[in-house]
This record gives sequence, structure tokens and C-alpha cells, in this order.
Amino acid sequence: MTLSLVLACLWVLVATVVGLLPEKFHWPGAYALIATGIPLVGFVTYQSGPVWGLIALAAGVSILRWPLIYLGRSLTKRRRSHSGE
Repeated sequence: MTLSLVLACLWVLVATVVGLLPEKFHWPGAYALIATGIPLVGFVTYQSGPVWGLIALAAGVSILRWPLIYLGRSLTKRRRSHSGE
């Protein structure tokens, strides 16, 4: 197993631990996971290929779904407010 896949597995374990912590640690943990996860997906893709990169991306999206949902909501609100609705 390559170093990038080992690091991705460790990232998933850290995400699990953050999820088990009290709620006040969820958002700071999510920010840290996003900051480390984006370069990690690139590293996995570089070292193991695009299929494993997409698998790592899907795993990250499934773990961090609520920050992505909130981002999507804020972007659609911003787009609606600029379009004059």
C-alpha cells in the first residue's frame, strides 16, 4: 500500500475520532480535515492514479457532507441575491 493511501486511512480514522468528540469540536475539526483532505486527495491521485483519487474524494465527501451542504446553501443564496430575486 502506498504512503498516500496509508495517510488517507489515517485521515478517515481522525475524522471518526472528531465525529465522536463533543459538538463544539465538530466545526474546528471539519476545517482541519478539509485543510488536510484537499492536498491528500491530490497526493492519492498523484501516487495511486485517478481511480483511487476519486475513491478518496468520495470518502471525503461522504465524511464531510454537512460542511458541503452548508457551502452549497450559502452559494445558492448568494446567487439568488445577485440575480435580483
